[in-house]
Amino acid sequence: MKKSGRVYSIAVSPQRGQLKKEVPEAIFIAGRGIENDGHAGDWGRQVTCLSFESLRKANAEKGLKMGPGDFAENVLTEGLDLSSLVPGSRIRLGEDVMLEVTQVGKEDHPSIVSRTFGVSLLPSEGLFCVVVAGGKVKKGDAAVIE
Repeated sequence: MKKSGRVYSIAVSPQRGQLKKEVPEAIFIAGRGIENDGHAGDWGRQVTCLSFESLRKANAEKGLKMGPGDFAENVLTEGLDLSSLVPGSRIRLGEDVMLEVTQVGKEDHPSIVSRTFGVSLLPSEGLFCVVVAGGKVKKGDAAVIE
């Protein structure tokens, strides 16, 4: 399993049920989530992670041109094997931020992503996390499985 890679992108949306927009950096708040993101709160799905490799594969297989945030993920990682992570696994982003996986995948229900693009990866490949340690993360920062 590849344990180190990088943050390919960060994306946020002010409200739930919207496509996310890519941002160059974001503040992760311990016990809360990402500043200015509609999924921030006191619950187990504060941050959603997906691998860039999964996005690229979906684009190739489905003939799509989806980019950062289009699958409603907050963090796209590149070069990091997320497929073997389970609840309790931890991912360090940048110098200070620590995420803990709380859930792998989710119930597949009609969403803005599936209605807009006809496909969704979060039900099968999304990692849902809480922020254990906060800080600033920038596109290109290291992403490491701890």
